[in-house]
Amino acid sequence: MPDRHAVAQALEVKISECIAKGIQIDSITFSGNGEPTVNPDFPAIVDVTVELRNRLCPSAVVSVLSNATMLHRADVVEALRKVDNPILKMDAVDRRGAELINRPQGDWQFDRLMEGMKKFDGNFILQTMFLSSDEFDTADMLGSWMDAVRELRPRKVMIYTLDRETPQKGLRKYTVEEMAEMVHPLLEEGFDIQIKG
Repeated sequence: MPDRHAVAQALEVKISECIAKGIQIDSITFSGNGEPTVNPDFPAIVDVTVELRNRLCPSAVVSVLSNATMLHRADVVEALRKVDNPILKMDAVDRRGAELINRPQGDWQFDRLMEGMKKFDGNFILQTMFLSSDEFDTADMLGSWMDAVRELRPRKVMIYTLDRETPQKGLRKYTVEEMAEMVHPLLEEGFDIQIKG
């Protein structure tokens, strides 16, 4: 895994190239294949990223897409609280759903996930994928999921569905209209919900 020095060097080069070409940088986002918060240098990487953003492209936001499994670590929570957009995933509200959707390695516990997210006092973006299959349907957990959203009170909720072919066969996507109907009670309660099909 790259350390803070490697990230700082690569990021400064890339930002400088964009500035030289007149490319406006809207967001510096940590995402991709793997969980960024498992990098042992993650807190320091956030610090150098925020410093580079402040110095070179102050209008950009820093975002981190996270599966929220490392929120039991105080240094990870502290680092995520420094970014503009901590985007935390919650695709299931029980072990069975998590195993079917996310296939977690190790000891995944919904209560621990909730406790970690509560540390943000609502200042985060919750991201959830809605889907169905012969083994799982988001609609079956909808009541519990909405209760969790009400308890966490995230500043924004992003829901989406399948976007491309998956290794697992038999998964079905929802339409934007179906998802809007599913979260209608939360919309009525004033939650800021972004729905992507």
